[in-house]
Amino acid sequence: MSEGDCIFCKIARGVIPCAQVYSTDRVLAFLDIAPVNEGHVLVVPKQHFPTLFDLPADLGAEMLEALQRVGRAVMQATAADGINLGMNNYAAAGQLVGHAHFHLIPRFADDGLKLWQQKSYPNNEKMHSLATAIDNFIIQA
Repeated sequence: MSEGDCIFCKIARGVIPCAQVYSTDRVLAFLDIAPVNEGHVLVVPKQHFPTLFDLPADLGAEMLEALQRVGRAVMQATAADGINLGMNNYAAAGQLVGHAHFHLIPRFADDGLKLWQQKSYPNNEKMHSLATAIDNFIIQA
């Protein structure tokens, strides 16, 4: 997806309207038009970056600050009992818009939302083998 076709780039440029809740020179937060719960906010970089792995570290730090500020405000405005922070990267993980974005979803004790079914490793050997493999790739990066 190119920047010219990206809906979040168009929102950041003001071509498409949004219900904005927060903005800096590099970060924008607005209400999701298809919320999981009312008050569901998307926090996006104004510049086009497809996934978390494409974000510059300094922008990531600025986005974390925005997530904290907006998240607290969402909880207060909605009287939420908690909040989920989520990010989908790549289509297989449910990313619908190819522009990095975080979801802030207010949660309520009785909202019935289930995130995912947890699984177990077949044995400790498999778990430790995978931990070693991941660690080896971190060292190589």
